[in-house]
Order: sequence, then structure tokens, then C-alpha cells
Amino acid sequence: QVQVVESGGGLVQAGGSLRLSCAASGGTLRSYSMGWFRQAPGKEREFVAAVSWRGSITYYADSVKGRFTISRDNAKNTVYLQMNSLKAEDTALYYCGARIGNYYRESDLRTKEEYDYWGQGTQVTVSA
Repeated sequence: QVQVVESGGGLVQAGGSLRLSCAASGGTLRSYSMGWFRQAPGKEREFVAAVSWRGSITYYADSVKGRFTISRDNAKNTVYLQMNSLKAEDTALYYCGARIGNYYRESDLRTKEEYDYWGQGTQVTVSA
């Protein structure tokens, strides 16, 4: 059973950048499709970005498209989320999810209920 741990969150001014990391242990990420989700206070957890197991296919929420980039390094068992041009509305607890199997369709990667493992989250706060 893989365990994932997020890091890299923090407080940043609007327009700034952060890079989140999701490190896996207890297994190899090669067997998993990976996604980033976020949850703001009083809101549902929402999809942010996802990447196929080889990293060749990525999907993004419309709200972050063009500003965020998801990538993975299977040799390092790590998935990244580079966040640029941050806005106050990006403030949330960011979660990394791992789904067993190699999925390519957007519908398979955007749905949080389909993910098998989650980290504890890392807080991102963007000041206006």
C-alpha cells in the first residue's frame, strides 16, 4: 500500500509561485495515476490537475489552466505541481491522490471518488 506525503505549501503574495511535491513511500508510483485536488473552507474537494502514469497525458481544471503544471518523476517516486501567477482564490488545502492503475481518460482522472490513496494535504495561502 503506497503512502503519499505532500509538501511545499506556504504563504505567498498574489502573482507569486509555489511548487508542491507529493512523495510516495511503500510502493512505486509507476503503478498509479496521480492527481492534485484542493479544498477551501466550506467547499467540496475539487479537481486541480492529473497526470497519467508515464506523465505523457495531463489534465487541468479550467481555473488553473495556463498557470499550473503537473509533472512526475517516477524514478524519484514524486509528483509535482508548479503553481505560477497565484491568485487569492487558489487558497486551499492541496491534496495529492493516487489511483491504482494506468488511466488516460479525463473522466477517470478528474473524479476524486476514484482515487485510492490520499495524503494529509499541504496548505497554500495566497494574500491579495
